[in-house]
Amino acid sequence: MPLITISGDDFITVLTTIALILIGVALFELIIFIHEFGHFITAKKSGVQVNEFALGMGPKLFSFTRGETTYSLRLFPIGGYCAMEGEDEDSDNPRSFNNAKIWKRMIIIIAGAVMNILLGVVLMLITLLPQENFASTTVSQFSVRSFSAVTGLEPGDQIVEINDYAVNTSTDFSFALFTLPVSEVDGSELKIYKEDCAYDLYARASELVDENTTEEQNTALVKALQEAQSELSKAESKDAAYAIFTEYYQSLADVLEKEHAEEIPSIEERETRQRYRTDMTVIRDGERVELKDVDLLTLKKSADDETPQLEIDFYIEPLEKNFGTLIGQTFSSSVSIVRMVWGSLIGLLKGQFSLNDMSGPVGIASAITEVAGEAMKTSGFGSAVSSIVYIMMVITINLGIVNMLPFPALDGGRFLMLLIEWIFRKPVPRKVESVINAVGLILLLGLSAVIAVKDIWKLIAGG
Repeated sequence: MPLITISGDDFITVLTTIALILIGVALFELIIFIHEFGHFITAKKSGVQVNEFALGMGPKLFSFTRGETTYSLRLFPIGGYCAMEGEDEDSDNPRSFNNAKIWKRMIIIIAGAVMNILLGVVLMLITLLPQENFASTTVSQFSVRSFSAVTGLEPGDQIVEINDYAVNTSTDFSFALFTLPVSEVDGSELKIYKEDCAYDLYARASELVDENTTEEQNTALVKALQEAQSELSKAESKDAAYAIFTEYYQSLADVLEKEHAEEIPSIEERETRQRYRTDMTVIRDGERVELKDVDLLTLKKSADDETPQLEIDFYIEPLEKNFGTLIGQTFSSSVSIVRMVWGSLIGLLKGQFSLNDMSGPVGIASAITEVAGEAMKTSGFGSAVSSIVYIMMVITINLGIVNMLPFPALDGGRFLMLLIEWIFRKPVPRKVESVINAVGLILLLGLSAVIAVKDIWKLIAGG
């Protein structure tokens, strides 16, 4: 029977993968710990008796008692809890949760979600620290096959709104663009014609480049394509656009000292086209300018798959990294993540996103593995860890926001019950509250089960 051998490189890869998984689990446990610690510390400071503070669920691995509280670590790293006296049942203990002043109970209930968001801010700072500079929202230049360059955007434009979504950071910018719906547009439009001219010039340049092309010639070729984009953006008719296309189609050969084409191709027109199209608001020369129907580069997923894919076809200016910009980016980007989570929730309610766009622990673990693996291949172990930290930052803010929702069994639902008690000067009957929370918990567990099955099926099907 042959022995299974593992090479040194494979062994290191396995150890690295295990290390990344352990880091991910540790960060996930940190998220749970911080949430429960928020309840714990505010309960202690409010004089409420805490019976047990547990990290994990299921059977105890070990525990110890200090004062009135038992601290335990449990087998399954999928949750935790802070069990307070009188939290789920009435208690005569003067230090029970149900006997605490209502404002104290409100603080205790909401503290877990607040701590998650604060942890997100800290993790955001950690992800930004290694960066050499930060991304702005100002266009610096366009790619050589850009659509946006000929449909409204200009170098120096500071993007402040995309499709009615305010853009303050690069996170806002990415979320606004990658949640755009694809549109079926009139294929005979002038702007579509100009896009095709620009793209066909790029295709022509790609044909001309070979192994003998020098760096200087490449630079000159890019400059020529960008000049063509600038001229095409000003064209007021298809004839004018085609004249520009013809001129540059031949001049690209001059740049590479090659023969002109014997025949200039025509621009193919079709009845409809798929485009990621959006309105934008930009600051241009100090003034606010409204841009209508800006198209972004829309490509097929592959030669065999017609699914449209969005590609950002311009570059943005970097922001210099210093103490001020680091702190500013930390807080502004954290606010952007909060807005992104709210935007995603609203998108679910509006039908913009579906159940297929949601992920549970299985899907999240799969995403972390994939993102960390790609980062590992391209930039090494440090980049992979940074990617995991970033995902965990999004998760902890997501957890904080979702927990604030006024839904039964969530902290926000319990906070709503306390708000009702404060308004009407009378608590919601314990039995009623228990039934409401039980129904909410069943619904949440059912949703979680459906999402888990969907995530597992995606893994099996290779999705």
